[in-house]
Amino acid sequence: MPCRPRAALALASALCLALPLALPLALPAMAQTAPAAAPLRNIVLVHGAWVDGSGWKAVYDHLVADGFHVTMVQEPETSFADDVAATKRVLDLQDGPTLLVGHSYGGSIITEAGMHAKVAGLVYVAAHAPDVGEDEAALGATMPSVLAKTPGAVEKTADGYTYLNPALFPRLFAPDLPVARATFEARAQVLAAASVFSTPLTAAAWQSKPSWGIVAGDDQIINPELERFYYERAGAPITTIPGASHSVYESHPREVAAVIERAARTLGGGLN
Repeated sequence: MPCRPRAALALASALCLALPLALPLALPAMAQTAPAAAPLRNIVLVHGAWVDGSGWKAVYDHLVADGFHVTMVQEPETSFADDVAATKRVLDLQDGPTLLVGHSYGGSIITEAGMHAKVAGLVYVAAHAPDVGEDEAALGATMPSVLAKTPGAVEKTADGYTYLNPALFPRLFAPDLPVARATFEARAQVLAAASVFSTPLTAAAWQSKPSWGIVAGDDQIINPELERFYYERAGAPITTIPGASHSVYESHPREVAAVIERAARTLGGGLN
C-alpha cells in the first residue's frame, strides 16, 4: 500500500504527545538502585572482673563525640549466667544492629551473649574468647600470666567471691595509670564470684559473627600470647598496643575507640 504522509505525520504527533506522559512513569523504575546499608551506630561496652562500667568513660567520650550511641553494661559478677543475662537485657534495649565490646572477663560474656539477634559483631579488648565447652580459667592455665605466677595476688572471701589484692592492683592491673587512680580502683573493686571464671561456655558468637581483637602488649592479668591465640582462632583482625597494661581501655582510650569505630564502620557502612 502506498505511504500516506498525512497519516504518518498524525501517528508521529500522537507518539510525541504520549511520550512525556509515559516517561515520568518509567524513569523512577530506571533510576532505582539498591538501598544503602543502614549505619551501625549502637555500641554496648562490657567490663571485666573486679571493675565496673565507669572505666569505659574515656572510650565512651571518644565514641559519642563521633556520633555513636553507646551503652555500658553493669554486670553484677555474681555468676556467669547473671552477667550474660545483664548484657542481654541491655541488648534488648538497643534500637537496631549493635557492636558488642568486652574487656577481660567481659570477653567471655560477649562470646555467649553475642548470639543475641541484635549483635552484628564483637570487639575483644585484652579479653578472653573461649569456645563452646571451654572456660577461661582452664585456658589461662595453658599460658599463665604474671598474675597467675604472683603468690597472693587473687584473694577470696569466705563465701567464694574473689578480688585482686589491693596492694598489688596498681602494679598488676593498671601500671600505666596514675597511681592515685589505680589505687582508687583497687579500693572500688566489684568482687567476682569465683565460679564466673570456670563456667564452661554454651555458645561462641565469634564462630558466626565478625570479630576484632586488641592485644595489650604488657598485660599482666592475661598473657598477651593467649589473647593473640584467641583472636587468631576467631579469624579476627588483631591490633597490638605495645606497652599497654590490662587497663588498656583506660590508658589508651583513643586507640581502643579507633578499633571499635573501625569495626562499627566495617559492619554498618559508616554514620550518616
